[in-house]
Amino acid sequence: MERKKHTIDATNKAPGRLASEIAVLLRGKNKTSFAPHLDNGDEVVVKNVGKMKFTGKKLNQKIYFRNTGYPGGIRTEKAGDLMKNNPAKVLLVAVRLMLPDVKFRSKMLKRLIIE
Repeated sequence: MERKKHTIDATNKAPGRLASEIAVLLRGKNKTSFAPHLDNGDEVVVKNVGKMKFTGKKLNQKIYFRNTGYPGGIRTEKAGDLMKNNPAKVLLVAVRLMLPDVKFRSKMLKRLIIE
């Protein structure tokens, strides 16, 4: 099995549409030899992540949640703040949630390189 290297420019693309395109390439669904139990995906390099565009009021209204593991330990962050501090995390979270929850999901995510 050979892994190809795909380069994607994220300039003026919506994060969700970009993430679904990346998830297909990481999973290998674009290949004729696709099998759901095998990791046949390719390597994906994404450039200009800071230039992604959000439509509407998503920068102010969309909220990302995480939990510290302690009672009452929920932490929130708006999409606008996350785009300022770490735009790669916005795309990484979107791609991670679009991949299936299987034992090789972390291996697929390691092949995603965000520049």
